[in-house]
Amino acid sequence: MPALNRIFSKYTGQLRSLRIVYYINNLLNARKLRHNEQLYKKYGLEKSIFGSIASRDFKVKHDDTPWLDRPDAKERLVEHSDFQQFDTNTQQQLIQWIDKGYLILEGFYSENEVDEINTEVQRLLEEQKTAFNYTGRKIMDAHQISEVIDRYFRYEKLLKIMNFIMGKKIHPFQTINFIRGSEQRAHSDSIHMTSEPKGYMLASWAALEDCHEGNGLLFYYPGSHKLPYVMSDDFESGHNKWQLGKNANKKYEDKIAEIIEKHQLKKEHFYAKKGDILLWHANLIHGGSPIKQAGSTRQSMVCHYFCEEVICYHEISQRPAMLLKK
Repeated sequence: MPALNRIFSKYTGQLRSLRIVYYINNLLNARKLRHNEQLYKKYGLEKSIFGSIASRDFKVKHDDTPWLDRPDAKERLVEHSDFQQFDTNTQQQLIQWIDKGYLILEGFYSENEVDEINTEVQRLLEEQKTAFNYTGRKIMDAHQISEVIDRYFRYEKLLKIMNFIMGKKIHPFQTINFIRGSEQRAHSDSIHMTSEPKGYMLASWAALEDCHEGNGLLFYYPGSHKLPYVMSDDFESGHNKWQLGKNANKKYEDKIAEIIEKHQLKKEHFYAKKGDILLWHANLIHGGSPIKQAGSTRQSMVCHYFCEEVICYHEISQRPAMLLKK
């Protein structure tokens, strides 16, 4: 029997909101959740590894935070022996990460490397080995069926930078390929991919073609990563014991819009060139601008990475994250 998450890749009906469905799916993927047995004990979580999990379940809040989120981050960063191993531009971007919550690696991928990714995605679609999920925008986890996508997902030079940023070894978790811009409202990834302790997740976004006003620029709010994490108890999610709230994601995005207004956050756009990479903090507020030029593409690849030895889950759907070491 295939895992239910495959069945639901395009499904949008009522079953998506029933907690029992996710419990069954968790049982079917037991080997991807076994690592949580020791982690639940470590962090004092007295729950089944197959059940729902949410921020409210952690009665004791752990004070472990990523080292670059701490007050003395800048001093520790420039004094770190590994900091000197990076080129000057990367060093400057790492310093920027502390205040802004993101960094940009210009021209990280060559034109040939980008073309290889785009050609592979097109091949997978044409041969019907993958497809867009229920959103009609996202190609999920192509790395699981493509050696090419997996190679860039685990690109050693990129992993080295991310391991340094997090101060813990990272675990490649998820890829999302886009042909068109997402047009997604402002959000933080931490509502979708959450860790306990908080902050031990980060994302990379690779521009697979030039980005401009017409094809839906990526946007972000510098410094927003320093704001409190927004979890399900911070807005009217509609979740109950048996099912998830029908409009939980919309209500969450409405809450983020209120926070942006309250703090008068200033939006910036990423005019990325083909081959550029943006890395962002787990709590950075970001999204996709409206597509102004009909029919335009904005090919890109998003990769999400959790850190090892922390509990990984999905706050909005309250499911444990399925991790399987390669």
